[in-house]
Amino acid sequence: MSTSQQPILFVSLPESGLLNSMLVLAEELSRQRVKDLWFATDEPRRGDVEALGVGTNVDFFSLGDVVPEMSSVTWDDETYRRVTQRSRFKARQAVIEQTFAPELRVEKYRRLEEAVEKIQPALMVVECMCQYGCELAITKKIPYVLTVPFVISQVLTSTVPVGGSYAPKDFPVPHSGLPYRMNTRQRLANTLFKWRTLGMFLSRSMRERNARDARVREELGIDPASNGLLARVDSAQMVLGNSVPELDYPLELPDSVRMVGAMIPPLPQCEPDELTEWLDARESVVYMGFGTITRLTREQVGALVEVARRLEGRHHVLWKLPEDQQQWLPPADQLPGNLRVESWLPSQLDVLAHPNVSAFFTHGGGNAYHEGVYFGKPMVMRPLWVDCYDQAVRAQDFGVSLTLDKPRDVDPDDVVAKLERVLTEPSFRKNAERLGRIQREAGGRERAAELIRALPALSRRPEGE
Repeated sequence: MSTSQQPILFVSLPESGLLNSMLVLAEELSRQRVKDLWFATDEPRRGDVEALGVGTNVDFFSLGDVVPEMSSVTWDDETYRRVTQRSRFKARQAVIEQTFAPELRVEKYRRLEEAVEKIQPALMVVECMCQYGCELAITKKIPYVLTVPFVISQVLTSTVPVGGSYAPKDFPVPHSGLPYRMNTRQRLANTLFKWRTLGMFLSRSMRERNARDARVREELGIDPASNGLLARVDSAQMVLGNSVPELDYPLELPDSVRMVGAMIPPLPQCEPDELTEWLDARESVVYMGFGTITRLTREQVGALVEVARRLEGRHHVLWKLPEDQQQWLPPADQLPGNLRVESWLPSQLDVLAHPNVSAFFTHGGGNAYHEGVYFGKPMVMRPLWVDCYDQAVRAQDFGVSLTLDKPRDVDPDDVVAKLERVLTEPSFRKNAERLGRIQREAGGRERAAELIRALPALSRRPEGE
């Protein structure tokens, strides 16, 4: 099937947790032979974008180098410590202080403006954390789809006690990690979280940043309509949630929201290899993968080796551990025989889809949460920061996961006890498989592509046809 379309421009920050689902969607539109597909992101992701053209081309537009101050994978160790500290409010405050740097988005906005002038897109698809993408689409009055790789309440819930919100007044504040059913202490903590957030924005330093932000907006000619907690949602033609309502706490969704479940590409992504043979030969494998941001210490790596040692004889362990953190491993001859360590996997999704993978030990990021459930895997979560706490508490409440008692620490007793429980109590797998079926029925990448192609912005035929 071949189809003529007006140009579609994807825009994303370069972090894998935000970009990956966008790549899957762009590839699916290419597979359906949609023409005039473009993808704008930072230069290091050029290869990922250029590999997407399975039916029609997906052209890459470079937004330049990664801005180190804005990218979580390039923050120095002190910044990493602050944004992952024990206090959830202080950690969130540290993230805002680190990323709310108005001048640093000027170049990205201008480069994206160049892309828009060149491509003249009829539609933009913007991931929800890409501020300059939403600002430009609103300013240029280009219809856009907002994609959300987290639970949908993350973009629908106010973080302060005043102003609009699509969530009920007592709904858990994003990044608080609080449950839906709260006791008195938790309700108080939820209220204080909102008021402390408001106080932060009213502080002298934040008022000064807001003044700088106003100057940047004026310099770039950004439409004031883009300024506001819910502006990115309210201005979107469609809000595309890579989730389903059953994986979030109940709230009334705006008419623009469409929930399609996890964005999973056609599997397998890779040809069977030696790792596939290794998985085939093991009856039960625990997969440990903590995303691209987690930085484990010597003590934490040692504790996780001990976890594998204690599971020996009952379960094998596959551990995706970045090469720079493998320095903390003991010598190879001192590693337990049931442990396999890889610095990189050809496809994490192929691993999660393997029938012999019995459980997923993860950091609880948006993609990890939805992918683990999609493949029906019970989970144990060591939430890293911000949204991870929210997904962890939901996963536990929905009976698909358990959360470590002290996530910043790695207590082998706690980890092993929780892994053994999700591996042996049938309810965890049963709940994960049920919710996985709901996700698959939501349609994923194919349904998302169908929804995008049906938008009015793409109905106008190109001149001359």
